[in-house]
Amino acid sequence: MRRLTSLAALVLLCALAAWADITLPAVLAGHMVVQRGMPVHVWGKAAPGEAVSAEFRGATRTAKANDDGLWSLYFPAGEAGGPFELKLQGANTIVLEDVLVGDVWVASGQSNMELPLKSSADPEVEVPAAKFPRIRLFHANNKVADYPLDDIDAKTWTDCTPETAASFSAVAYYFGRHLQEKLSVPIGLIEAAWGGTPADSWISLHGISRDPALMPVFAEWSRITGAYNVWRPRRQKRLREWNEAVARAKAEGKEAPPYPWEGNSDGEWQPAGLFNSMIAPLTPFPIRGAIWYQGESNAGSERAPLYARLFQAMIRDWRRAWGQGDFPFFFVQLAAFKTGAMWPEVREAQHQTLSLTNTGMAVAIDIGDPVDIHPKNKKEVGRRLALAALAISHGERIEYSGPMFRQATAEGGSIRVSFDHAAGLAAKNGPPAGFEVAGADRKFVSADAVVEGATILVSNPAVPAPVYVRYGWSDYPPCNLYNSDGLPASPFRSGE
Repeated sequence: MRRLTSLAALVLLCALAAWADITLPAVLAGHMVVQRGMPVHVWGKAAPGEAVSAEFRGATRTAKANDDGLWSLYFPAGEAGGPFELKLQGANTIVLEDVLVGDVWVASGQSNMELPLKSSADPEVEVPAAKFPRIRLFHANNKVADYPLDDIDAKTWTDCTPETAASFSAVAYYFGRHLQEKLSVPIGLIEAAWGGTPADSWISLHGISRDPALMPVFAEWSRITGAYNVWRPRRQKRLREWNEAVARAKAEGKEAPPYPWEGNSDGEWQPAGLFNSMIAPLTPFPIRGAIWYQGESNAGSERAPLYARLFQAMIRDWRRAWGQGDFPFFFVQLAAFKTGAMWPEVREAQHQTLSLTNTGMAVAIDIGDPVDIHPKNKKEVGRRLALAALAISHGERIEYSGPMFRQATAEGGSIRVSFDHAAGLAAKNGPPAGFEVAGADRKFVSADAVVEGATILVSNPAVPAPVYVRYGWSDYPPCNLYNSDGLPASPFRSGE
């Protein structure tokens, strides 16, 4: 009996000792990049009342764990540089080596952000060339949570090498590479993306509930969960059949069939479910800004009408959560793809989101694929996002956007369309394509278009009194309008 008691005491002492050790969240690790120009936030857990001392770049800071065992401290803001060592001392010692100071960007969204470098265009050339020791990568694992978590499910920061970049977001990699080459400062990229997910999952419950007009988000989730008992047996049957097909293919030496993907198979469509697990744990970590590629899963008839309001609410929600003011937020407009969903409406909603300060949009209408929802040219997508970052976030005097609709004015039997970002406005490979006009009845017909300076004159004799004009208003439109910097015009419609 005494032996058992002693053993139990030993186990308890070991558990207490382990709990007394200072610990850090996953995002604070060796090889990380911390944000230049902002106080460096370091936080973690320890025994209640435990003193924690930290040293970084010649400065020392101390903190004491509160009654819940939580502690937090800040180092002064500094310029880009490194590598540095961050040392922490409490009941134990932690040394984070090879820490850089530069710009940190969160890359989020669904599968077009998640698509890895090895699956984008020219992987045989691009992957071996991904040797950038001053770019660091951090990849969040997919996870859903019912409430905001204090730590993220992830491994650690890594240097950007062919081995690590191959499985990392191609869009984020190209974005970071372009910035690093132009700015010559360390770049930290945090990928937190999940294919097939709606924006509903990436905003907090607080962010949704602040706007009564967003209540349909919960109604749609109610509909989905209400059908769960019908859906789940079908899903399990499909998985059994797939596993059997994989086993047969393996036995016969054939290629295995693709995994039968279905949305929400892990509950990832739950409102706020991904914000809670993949965004909230990052919010104590100062960042330069965020890039976003998403919208495909909000293009159905039940979600598309709400997207403009929801997306803008999500951006404001993230900015509140980080507490850094209106940090830069750059996003990709949906590329061209043949689908029956409401992609024109989602593109319009994305365009409308530019009304928020410190935002920029990379138009991708010209680099889509009619039969692949995941177009492979992610290098150009990343470059266009980086142009927005250089111009808006860093103040470089460069063109960062293609022509953007400003206004439409009737001129007799024609409509004159004016644009912003339209220097050198021109059509490639023939006259401007993709334009339509309509009278007061809103019955659109294709139209002829002529470039006149920084404007387009659009007409069709069948519509003698045109009132409305639109461009690229289909899922896979014939768009060929660019400015002199080779950036494409965004689809639009007037009068909405």
